[in-house]
Amino acid sequence: MKQVKGNLVDIKQRKICFAMLEFDEGHINRITVLDDREISGEPYIIPGFIDSHVHIESSMLVPAEFARLAVVHGTVGTVSDPHEIANVCGMEGVQYMIDNGKTVPFKFNFGAPSCVPATDFETAGARLGVQEVDALLQHPEIRYLSEMMNFPGVLAGDADVLEKIKAAHWAGKPVDGHAPGLRGEEARRYAAAIADEVAGLPGTDHECFTKEEALDKLKAGMKILIREGSAAKNFEALIDLLKDYPDAIMFCSDDKHPDSLEAGHINQLCARAVAKGMDVFHVLQAACVNPVLHYKLDVGLLKAGDPADLVLVKDLLYFKPLKTFINGLLVATEGKTLIRASPAPVINHFNCPLSTSLDFRMPVTGSPGVPVIEALDGQLITNHLIMQPRLEEGYYISDPDQDLLKITVVNRYYKAAPALTFVKNFGLKRGAMASSVAHDSHNIIAVGVDDESLCRAVNLVIAEKGGVAAVDGGQEAIVPLPVAGLMSNADGYQVAAAYTAIDQMVKDMGATLSAPFMTLSFMALLVIPALKLSDKGLFDGQKFEFVASEG
Repeated sequence: MKQVKGNLVDIKQRKICFAMLEFDEGHINRITVLDDREISGEPYIIPGFIDSHVHIESSMLVPAEFARLAVVHGTVGTVSDPHEIANVCGMEGVQYMIDNGKTVPFKFNFGAPSCVPATDFETAGARLGVQEVDALLQHPEIRYLSEMMNFPGVLAGDADVLEKIKAAHWAGKPVDGHAPGLRGEEARRYAAAIADEVAGLPGTDHECFTKEEALDKLKAGMKILIREGSAAKNFEALIDLLKDYPDAIMFCSDDKHPDSLEAGHINQLCARAVAKGMDVFHVLQAACVNPVLHYKLDVGLLKAGDPADLVLVKDLLYFKPLKTFINGLLVATEGKTLIRASPAPVINHFNCPLSTSLDFRMPVTGSPGVPVIEALDGQLITNHLIMQPRLEEGYYISDPDQDLLKITVVNRYYKAAPALTFVKNFGLKRGAMASSVAHDSHNIIAVGVDDESLCRAVNLVIAEKGGVAAVDGGQEAIVPLPVAGLMSNADGYQVAAAYTAIDQMVKDMGATLSAPFMTLSFMALLVIPALKLSDKGLFDGQKFEFVASEG
């Protein structure tokens, strides 16, 4: 029988005492209070952290490797939407994530992707209809219906959308929401549609970027997930809500690149919240308790009989983990993972020929300007601008002087002409960057200063059947992502190092965004307004329709 002593944090009772936990066969057998007070200098025992909404694929790591990095930060489980791989490989992709996750001692809780493809305005590698979603929801490994991104379909009463929601309700599983910008009556209608009032299962939303929007949704009965990922950062705007709504707030990353995951996880949000004066019990409730209760996770909360999922942290200010236990197994100690790396198989769906620089020429239209995507650092939303690019021999070309660069989406599933427009705020002064991570259909997306560099970067990705690439004159770099063009099957720490290097390379090329590749991946995310680019053309995310190619 294992024993752990420390200052036990009882979140529900809002008290701390010095205690001994005894556990074997994966469960806590006995909790013995040794002193009613907390003892100075002793570690604190808290439940494990839960990322309440994350796409594992965005870490560029298979689930087993994600776990190896996450446990170091005290994370014991995730609520994971396998939507990304499902868009590429369908049902086979969802099963891949489940199977790989089972190879390590970590509590992955996968959902049934609700929107594959996310829209009909892009080319994806698979389609999950009502029948497939219903079949997934019957599996015990599937804990919920993943984010219902088709909020226009929900509001319009689309039959297929409502059938998927109904299937989740019949299965007794909650529905995750996704309703960026919805306020007032629309927010109330959306919340009512995804909630199962009979079972007492409200919906969630992780897309709020203002406190006012989140308040509308909280008042409509939704639970709010405060997101802080590699690109989308809403913590500062929303954290004050924790004071008045401690039962309805959770923390999530949504999308987190490997370098960010290596640096920290939910523990970082706890430290930031406490530094802002948030009540520590409320913080731990959001980080550890609320996800377990909402999703009915098989994760322990420091009660006798619970799974022995716990973290010893040095203090309740910085939440630096000393030891992490999952089902009583020590999985990380003093900043080192104890989960062994193991080889993972490869699945993929990638079938397009190499490009030529001529493919990326953009003829002058004769209009006074062209639509331009304005990327916003730290946000998934974009602005829709009309600007005049430089002209050269009858073609529009990139203009680094006004930070107006050509952006393209190339179909990865079959040969097709690339879609083209311009983007502002990437800041590149030379070269190009490209990625096969392009939410949500994961075609190839690239930004470049000239057509030759753009072509070379795209072809690097095609040659590897997936990856993130950069070209700077004679220098080329790529991080291969052979698993669905989304994830590496290499050691997670090696992938993090390689990604850090290529991230620095594009910043040396002039990129001014805090996470250039992550921001690039969202320039094709049609369900987030205002202007985005799919392989089929420019898309207005507010009107939910294609826009004309000229201003």
